[in-house]
Amino acid sequence: MGTTDSKLNFRKAVIQLTSKTQPIDAGDDTFWDQFWSPDVTNVQDVFTLVPAPEIRALREEAPSNLATLCYKAVEKLVKAVDNSCRTQQEQQTVLNCIRLLTRVLPYIFEDPEWRGFFWTSLPEQPRQAEEQAEESLPLAHSLLNAICDLLFCPDFTVAGNRKTGPDKAEDLQAIDSCEYIWEAGVGFAHSPARYPAHDLARTELLKLLLTCFSETMYQPPVDLHTAPNRWIQYLTSAENRHALPMFTSLLNTVCAYDPVGLGVPYNHLLFLDSTEPLVDVALQILIVTLDHDTTQGEEVATPDNLFINYLSRIHRDEDFAFVLRGFTRLLNNPLTQTYLPNSTKKVQFHQELLVFFWKMCDYNKKFLYYVLKSSDVLEILVPILFHLNDSRADQSRVGLMHIGVFILLLLSGERNFGVRLNKPYTATIPMDIPVFTGTHADLLITVFHKIITTGHQRLQPLFDCLLTILVNVSPYLKTLSMVASTKLLHLLEAFSTPWFLFSSPSNHHLVFFLLEIFNNIIQYQFDGNSNLVYTIIRKRQVFHSLASLPSDYGTIAKTLTKRTRKHLPSTSSNDNTPETPSMEGSRPALPAEPGTLKATLPDTPGIDKMTGQQSGHMMGDLVDTSDEPEPAITPTTTALNGLSIENGRHAEEEGEELDDDNDSGQKSRNYTPSPSAETPPPPPQGADGALVKSNSCTSIASNSAVTPTQVPSLKGAAPRNATGNTQWVPTSDWVSSWKTKLPLQTIMRLLQVLVPQVEKICIDKGLTDESEILKFLQHGTLVGLLPVPHPILIRKYQANAGTTTWFRTYMWGVIYLR
Repeated sequence: MGTTDSKLNFRKAVIQLTSKTQPIDAGDDTFWDQFWSPDVTNVQDVFTLVPAPEIRALREEAPSNLATLCYKAVEKLVKAVDNSCRTQQEQQTVLNCIRLLTRVLPYIFEDPEWRGFFWTSLPEQPRQAEEQAEESLPLAHSLLNAICDLLFCPDFTVAGNRKTGPDKAEDLQAIDSCEYIWEAGVGFAHSPARYPAHDLARTELLKLLLTCFSETMYQPPVDLHTAPNRWIQYLTSAENRHALPMFTSLLNTVCAYDPVGLGVPYNHLLFLDSTEPLVDVALQILIVTLDHDTTQGEEVATPDNLFINYLSRIHRDEDFAFVLRGFTRLLNNPLTQTYLPNSTKKVQFHQELLVFFWKMCDYNKKFLYYVLKSSDVLEILVPILFHLNDSRADQSRVGLMHIGVFILLLLSGERNFGVRLNKPYTATIPMDIPVFTGTHADLLITVFHKIITTGHQRLQPLFDCLLTILVNVSPYLKTLSMVASTKLLHLLEAFSTPWFLFSSPSNHHLVFFLLEIFNNIIQYQFDGNSNLVYTIIRKRQVFHSLASLPSDYGTIAKTLTKRTRKHLPSTSSNDNTPETPSMEGSRPALPAEPGTLKATLPDTPGIDKMTGQQSGHMMGDLVDTSDEPEPAITPTTTALNGLSIENGRHAEEEGEELDDDNDSGQKSRNYTPSPSAETPPPPPQGADGALVKSNSCTSIASNSAVTPTQVPSLKGAAPRNATGNTQWVPTSDWVSSWKTKLPLQTIMRLLQVLVPQVEKICIDKGLTDESEILKFLQHGTLVGLLPVPHPILIRKYQANAGTTTWFRTYMWGVIYLR
C-alpha cells in the first residue's frame, strides 16, 4: 500500500510541475524532494510516471520549471558527494536523481535552443555567496564530477576500505580512486570483492553518463569537427582526476567478463547476472569516449583525450594477452554449441565488441602486431566471418557487414595475417556454407563468395573491399582447396561477362583484382596450389574470352541490348528456371525491420580513399606503377626466350621465403595510388542484388561503383538521370584503355605450357579421374617459364574522414537501437 501511495505522490508532483505555468520557487525543498523520494525504488517507475509528452510540454510551456528540476537534481548529487553518500536513504536518493536526469536529458538535447543549458552556471543563492568560485562551474562539469566521484564511492559502487570503517567515511572528493579500480587486469592486479548492488549502482551511473554523451545523436555530423562533444571532452581531459582509474575500470570490467562462469547449465536462468548490464554499458561508454578523428594531422599523436592516450600506451604482453582473451571469449560466446539447447548464457554486444576491437587496433599498433603474431587472430576471424555470413541477406544488418569487412581489411594489410590463414580449419560453428576440408583461407574465400553471390544489393559497395582483402593475403596462401578454387573462378566468370563489364565505368576493376589474386598465387605459391591451377585449366575459356573481349561499339551496344531484354520488369527475379539455378545455400534477402532503412549510414568511401599501397616484396627493385590504373598491377614482362633458370629459381625461393614467420627481412615502401572511380552511395533498396550461376553469363543488378542513375535501363531506351542528362555509355576507346592493361600474361603463359601437357597425359593414359591430373600438377614446375615475378603490393587501410564519420554514425545507431 505504501508503495502505491509513494508512486501516487510522485505522479502528483509531476502533474503539478507540468501544469503550472508559473515558475515554482527553487527554495521549495518540500516540493522538489518529491522527485527523488526514497520511496520510489524502481527505474521503470520513473520512466513510466514521467511520460515523454509531458516532458516536451514542460520544456515548451514552463521552461523555468524544467531548468530548476535539472539544477536541483544536480545539486542533490553534489551534496551527496559532499556527505560521502554512505546511508541507504542517501544512496536511494542519488539513484532517483540519476534516473530522473537520464529520463529528461534526451528531450533537452533534441531542442537546439536547450543544448547549451548544461554549460551555464548554477543560479546564485544568498546562502551560497561564499561559494561563488565553485558556482562559476558549468552545470555539466558539476554533474560529471559528481558522477565520477560516485563511481568510486565506498559501500555504494565499490567495496569499502576496512581501515576506515563506516564511522570514518572518507571524503569522496579527496579519495584515491586508483585504489578502488573495479576489476583486476591491465595495470591493476588486485581482485576486489564483488557485490551485485554495486554493479547495479555503477550501471545506472554509467547509463546517465552515456545519456550525457548522446548529445552527438542530436547534432548534424558536420558540427562534430568544429564543435566536438563537450561532455566527452571534459570527461577524458586532465580536469577529470578519475580519468585513469575510470578508463582502467571500464577496460578491465569488459575484458574480464566471462558469461559462462563455472559452466553450470541454465545457471543464467536461475540467477540474476548483475555483471552483464554493467559490461554492456561499460563497453558502450568505451567506444563512445574513444571516438576521435585521426585524420587531422600530426596533433593526433598526443591527443587531449586521455582515454585514447592510455589505450595507446598499453604495451606489456601480459596486458595484451588479457585484452585479447577477453575479445575472443566474448566474440565466440554466442557461437558456442552445447548439447543442451540454450543452456549457456549468450551475450548480444558483438557489434560494440567489433567497434572496440577496431579502435584498439587503430590507436595501439603494438596490440595489432601482437594479435597478428598470435594464432588467436583466427579466434577473431571466425566470429567475424560467421556474422558476415549470417547477416548478408538481412538489410537491417548492413552496418555489421561493414564493420566486419573493415576489420578484415585492416588485418589483411599485415603479412602475418596471410600466413596465419594457412592453419587448418575445423568446423566448430554452424554456417550454411559448402562442406570442405581445408584452411582458414578456404573459409575466408567461401564466405566472401557467398556474400557476393547471395547477399542483398546494399552490400555492393563492399565488393571492392572484399576482393582487396583477398588480394592482400593471396601471396601467402599455400594450399587452396578445390571448393575455394572453384569459388574464385566463379567470381571471375561472373565479373568478366561482357554485359557486366560494359554496364558501369568501374566494374572492370573487380576483374583486375581477381586476376591479381591468381597472379600472386601462381607466382609465389605455385607448388601447393594444384587445385587452383587445375581449376584455371578447366575454366581456361574464361581467360581466353577476357583476352579477346570485343571493343567495337556495335558489339557493346548489342551486348547491353540483349542483356536488357532478358531482364524486363515482367521477368520474375525469383524464377528458378533450369537456365539460372540459384547458388547453393542461398536465401532471399530479408526485408529490413520497420524503421531501420529510414536513417541510413553515410556512404562508404571508395577503396582508393581507404587504402594506400605498400610493397610486401622482400627482394628486388620495385616496379613503377604510376601509369597503371588502380587497382590493376601489371606484372613486369620480359621476353620469354631471355628468361634464365636463375630468375625462375629466384621466384620459387622467394615464394618459399614469404612463408617464413620471420618478418625481419620485410621492407616497406610507399606507393602512390593512381586515381580510380570513387565509390558512390549504395543503390536504393528493393532490387535483388543476388548473383546467379548460369551457363552463359552471370548478372548483377549493379556494382559498388554504380549509382542509382547508372544502372542500365531495363527497357532499352536511353536512360536519363535526375538532372535530365543522358547516362554514362561505354565507348570503344574506354574498353580499349583498360583491356590492354589486363594482367593476363602470367596466366596465359601457364595455360600455354600446361594445357598441352595435361591433354597429352589424358589421351596417353585414358584418364577420366581428376586425381591423376592433380598429382601431375603437384609435381610439375614452371621454373624459368613464367614472367619475372611482380612485386607484392599490399593495400593497407588508411584512416580518413569518411570512415570516421561512418563509424561514429554506426556506433550511435547500435547504441540507440539496443
